[in-house]
Amino acid sequence: MAERALRGARLGGQSFEDERGVEMAPRQEVEYVLPDGRTFTVTMAEEAEVPLEWEDPKTGVMGRLVNGAEPQAKADKPVRTHWDMLLERRSVDELEEILTERLEMLRAGEIGPPHLHRRTKKRAAASRS
Repeated sequence: MAERALRGARLGGQSFEDERGVEMAPRQEVEYVLPDGRTFTVTMAEEAEVPLEWEDPKTGVMGRLVNGAEPQAKADKPVRTHWDMLLERRSVDELEEILTERLEMLRAGEIGPPHLHRRTKKRAAASRS
């Protein structure tokens, strides 16, 4: 049985196909510069869209395309807070009126948890009896 064992190359480890007669796709060397001034090159297909930034395979630092155009800065929208969105729907006078109304309801015990209600004379007398 041992004499019949297959010997040879490892499975999937290497290809026995020859590169002779195979035409490689056209390529280009793209150069990137790191913030410290060092450069590195990346081989890409000629028809590939060249990105403005590429990560250096050795250091992991982002490099910028040599002689590349500066990316356009995105216009940042101002952050809309809850208050801004509320003011789009109601005026400050309306909001003050609603707040006053709700505070009165809370104090009267109509809304909210019981521990926040103020004790009135009627409720205090009822709880003693």
